[in-house]
Amino acid sequence: MRIIGVNIPDNKRIEIALMYLRGIGRSASRRILTEVGVDLNKRAKDLSAEEVNKIQTFAEKHYVLEGELRQLVRRNIERLKDLKTYRGSRHARRLPARGQRTKTNSRTVRGNVRKTAGSGKRKVELK
Repeated sequence: MRIIGVNIPDNKRIEIALMYLRGIGRSASRRILTEVGVDLNKRAKDLSAEEVNKIQTFAEKHYVLEGELRQLVRRNIERLKDLKTYRGSRHARRLPARGQRTKTNSRTVRGNVRKTAGSGKRKVELK
């Protein structure tokens, strides 16, 4: 089943399956289903076409989802970069933007750079 261009898993409860949409979490999923009047414990494969259409129209009307949400986030980051804010400069340099330490952590962001002396040494063979 597809909702807003995303494949929804058939065997999961619809409350959990809706979370596969970017921009919908657990509480938003519950809110949507109660507003539309669909049982939270119903499996995604058991939904009728009418229920799917109700869910889709309600979600599109009240939430920013998928591609639109990605564009919004990208625009916000670009705005921060243009304003030359601290957070914008951190995004531009691909470093953590929320105050995390970078001396020891953030290896994946920095490219797994190890600068300690013993990191590249080979182990000494035993005689």
